[in-house]
Amino acid sequence: MLQLYFSPMACSLASRIALMEAGLDARYHQVHLWTKQVADDDSDFKGISPKGAVPVLVLENGERLTESAAVLQYIADVKPEAGLAPPSGDPDRYRLQEWLSFVGAEIHKAFLFPIFWYKDDGSLAKPRARIAQTLSVPSAHLANREFLVGDRFTVADAHLLWALLLLRPAGIDVAQWPSLSAYLERMQARPAVREAIATEMALRKTVPVSPA
Repeated sequence: MLQLYFSPMACSLASRIALMEAGLDARYHQVHLWTKQVADDDSDFKGISPKGAVPVLVLENGERLTESAAVLQYIADVKPEAGLAPPSGDPDRYRLQEWLSFVGAEIHKAFLFPIFWYKDDGSLAKPRARIAQTLSVPSAHLANREFLVGDRFTVADAHLLWALLLLRPAGIDVAQWPSLSAYLERMQARPAVREAIATEMALRKTVPVSPA
C-alpha cells in the first residue's frame, strides 16, 4: 500500500486529493513541519526525508518519492484509467508538467512559502507585489476552460486548487480574478476534493504552534 507523509493543508493536500480522485487506498502519516516530527510516534521526520518537507510518498517497494510534481504524476500513473494525467508521449503531458512547474515555482515557492514561513519585516513586499501578475496567467487560461489541461480534472488541477485555497489566509482575495474564483468553486464541489479538504481542516487543529 502507498503511504503519504503530509501536513494538514500544506502542498501535500494535492497528493491526498489525487489519491482520492484515483480511488487509491493509502496509509497517511501526519507530519508536524515546525518540529519535524511524525505525529504517529514523534519520530524524526528527517529520517524519512532529509529534505524535511512534504509530500513524501512511500511506494509499494519501499522507495520514497518527494516533490509535489513527481508525486502527483506518479499517483496519476498508478491508476491511468482515472485520467489524472495524459499518457506519456501525449503533447498534453508536457502541458501538465508546465502547470505543475508553474504552480510549484511561481505561486508556492515565490509567494506562499515566504508569506507563511517568514516574518513580514519588509522582505515580503516583493512577493506580494508579484502575485497579482502571477495569478493573471492561470486566470486568463481558465477564462473559457473548465480545467487546466484538456477536458478533465488532472493532478495539475489538484495542485492549483490547493494554492488558491491558501490565498485568502495569505491575505489575497481570489475574487479579484472571477475565472479563478469560479474555478475554485467548481473544484471544491468535487466529492473527493471536498472530503480531502474537510479531513485536513479537521487535522489542522492538531498542528503545533510555530516555535518562537
